[in-house]
Amino acid sequence: MTPSLIAAAFWVLLGAVTAFFPIRYQAIPGSVLLLTAVPLMIWVGYQNGWIWTALALFAFLSMFRRPLLYLIAKARGQNPERPT
Repeated sequence: MTPSLIAAAFWVLLGAVTAFFPIRYQAIPGSVLLLTAVPLMIWVGYQNGWIWTALALFAFLSMFRRPLLYLIAKARGQNPERPT
């Protein structure tokens, strides 16, 4: 197993642990996970190919679908509810 896949698996575990926190404590670790996801997926793709990158992208979108929809709505100038 390559170092990038080990890091990606660790990222998923950290995401699962963060999900157990109350919503008010998820902001900082969730933001760190959100910011580290793109470089991690690029690293995974560089070392392992596009199939593993697609799997990482699907995992990322699955974990962050509500926060990403919230950020897209904010960028459009809408006033959405905070994700719950």
